[in-house]
Amino acid sequence: MKPRLRVTSVTIAAAKPRELAQFYGRLLDLEVTTVEPSRPGYPQEDGWAQIRPPAGLGMPTLNFEWESGYVPPSWPSVPGEQQLQEHLDIAVDDLDAAVAWAQDAGATLADFQPQDGVRVLFDPDGHPFCLFASGH
Repeated sequence: MKPRLRVTSVTIAAAKPRELAQFYGRLLDLEVTTVEPSRPGYPQEDGWAQIRPPAGLGMPTLNFEWESGYVPPSWPSVPGEQQLQEHLDIAVDDLDAAVAWAQDAGATLADFQPQDGVRVLFDPDGHPFCLFASGH
């Protein structure tokens, strides 16, 4: 019998996890539900934070965890440089308004945009994420 498998969370490596959680909380209009300080003997940036969406939203929990020596991925990919491992795709009703909202929250629009109806942006730690028009 096939076991039941569900994706319940996504963990994102970050140079500044608490700040990155605040960014995504603002972007997605969700509360940062857990914040842990740096561990004894670790840099101040060390720590962990979480956004746990309310039940019924159909979204996974987002975890942000400090990564020693974090290097942002290059976008688009460049041979020999840090490669993109994953990214968030976020559906929006109004693409232009969502891009403006994301930029106001602290995102940066990528120079390279691969297709219509999708916008690639970078979060404050340099992770690319996509906003796409619902139905695209």
